[in-house]
Amino acid sequence: MTTIGVSIPIPSPYGEQLQQARRDVGDPLADAVPAHVTLMPPTVVEDDELAHLRSHLVKVAGDARPFRMTLRGTGTFRPLSPVVFVAVAEGIASCERLEQAVRSGPVERELQFPYHPHVTIAHGLDDTALDRAFDELASYDCRFEVGGFDLYEHGDDQVWRPVESFVFGDR
Repeated sequence: MTTIGVSIPIPSPYGEQLQQARRDVGDPLADAVPAHVTLMPPTVVEDDELAHLRSHLVKVAGDARPFRMTLRGTGTFRPLSPVVFVAVAEGIASCERLEQAVRSGPVERELQFPYHPHVTIAHGLDDTALDRAFDELASYDCRFEVGGFDLYEHGDDQVWRPVESFVFGDR
């Protein structure tokens, strides 16, 4: 069994900026989880399902087209969940379509909460650290083209590693 995730990676230099912001507020996952927008959250799969999942992801990516993403400002899921995030301000509908397509494949994953594309910058910290993250990135603003997504594996060391990239329109 392997724990996987599917996400849109945040490109350089923005990914590094957001990871540094996560580091600065003391989030212990800052160096274990690359900055990303989740399409499928951590999901345990049987090893023999991985080939079917990869084939499905090739099809999903092949049917998708590049789109512009803008990240702007902060939001939070408190009090339901101790999370502060940078908000997706442009590209939400594209993320929602991709998320639905990814989860419609051979690996099913029930969501704990409704899908809301975002980039986590603080998770599971005390209120002071969460407030600091919220305030320090409130004026954050960047934009970039999204041309694909990555399949990640969650290692025994708790680190998320990209193992394969899927390029939009590449079929």
